[in-house]
Amino acid sequence: MQNKCLRICHVGFSVAWCLSLLIMGNFSLGCSRFVYQGSPQNYYTGRSVDWFEDMKTDMWAYPKGMKKDGGTGSGAIKWTSKYGSVTTSVYDVATIDGINEKGLVAGLLYLAEAKYPEASSKPTLSAGAWAQYVLDKFASVKEAVTALKKDPFTLIAPALPDGKPTTIHLSISDPQGDSAIFEYINGKLVIHHGKQYKVMTNSPTYDEQTSLANYWMDIGGDKMLPGTSRAADRFVRATYYLSVVPAFDDERKATAAAISIIRNLSVPMGVNDPHAPNIATTLWRTISDHSKKRYYFDSALSPNVFWVDLKNLDFSQGQAPKKLALRDHPILAGDQSASFKEAEPFKWLK
Repeated sequence: MQNKCLRICHVGFSVAWCLSLLIMGNFSLGCSRFVYQGSPQNYYTGRSVDWFEDMKTDMWAYPKGMKKDGGTGSGAIKWTSKYGSVTTSVYDVATIDGINEKGLVAGLLYLAEAKYPEASSKPTLSAGAWAQYVLDKFASVKEAVTALKKDPFTLIAPALPDGKPTTIHLSISDPQGDSAIFEYINGKLVIHHGKQYKVMTNSPTYDEQTSLANYWMDIGGDKMLPGTSRAADRFVRATYYLSVVPAFDDERKATAAAISIIRNLSVPMGVNDPHAPNIATTLWRTISDHSKKRYYFDSALSPNVFWVDLKNLDFSQGQAPKKLALRDHPILAGDQSASFKEAEPFKWLK
C-alpha cells in the first residue's frame, strides 16, 4: 500500500490524497515530540501523549545511586543510577517521559512498525525501563548514542496492561540542542542523531516522515498545512511551526511558545474516529526546560499548568524515591517540587 501510494504521487496525483492513504495503512496511537530553541543557550523539549483511555499517570523523583535492573528476570541488565531524575509513568509499568539533573530528556512514543530483535545471549531490558535506563546513566545525547549504538541489551516488549502491543521508539535531547531518535526496524536498531532531528511523532517510520515534511515545506505553511490529527500531519505542522516561531530570549515567552506548539499538535478531548483507530484524545503534555532543569506538566483535564524545579529536589544517594500522584487528576498549579511523597517504585513491564 505505501510503496504504491508513493509511486502514484510521483506521477501526478494529489499528494494530500496519497498521504491520507499512506497513514490509513498504519495502526498507531498518537504522540508528538519536538525540540524548540529559545535563546541561543536555551532549548525546550515538548511532547504530548494521546491514548484511548486513562493511563494511570504519576510523576516520580528518583535519586542517584539506586541499584536497578531491567525487570525481566534472571537475565536482566543491571545498573546503578548515576543521575537523579523526574519522570512520568503510565500504568505502573513504564517510564514514558522525563528529565534528569543534567538536563537530558527522554521520551517514549508509539510506533506500530517497531519490530524488536530476537532473544539472544545479551542481557535484557523491559521496554518500560528503556527511557529510565537512559536518564539514569547518561548526561548528554552524544554519550547515550555512543553507548546504545553498541546494542548492549535486548529490548523485551510484552503487551501493555490494556492488551495493546508495546511498539515504541525513543527520543532523547539535551541542553546543547542535540537530539537522537532510536527505532527498532526489522529487528535492527536504527539511530537518527543530530540537531536536525527536532520532530518525532508516530507512523510511518522516521525516514518516511521526513520525506513527507520536506514536501510540505516546499509548499509553505503560510499557504496551507495538513490539519488532521494523524501522525504525519502532526509531524509536518511541528516542523513548520519550529521554522517560524521566534527564538525568544525571554524565558516566559519561550516557554509559552513551546506550550503553544504542543497544544497545536494535540487532539481535542473526546475526539475519536471509528474508521481511523490511530486517532486518540490528548491526555497530557510536558515541556522540559533543559537549561533551567524545569519540568512542566499540562493535563487536558486541568485548567492549569504546573511544574517541578529539579533544583528544589534532593537527588543525593540514599534519598528515597518519591511520587507525585496524578492518576486522580488533581488540579495543581505552580511549583509542585515540595508535593512529592516517599513511595515504593513500581515494577517494569514484563
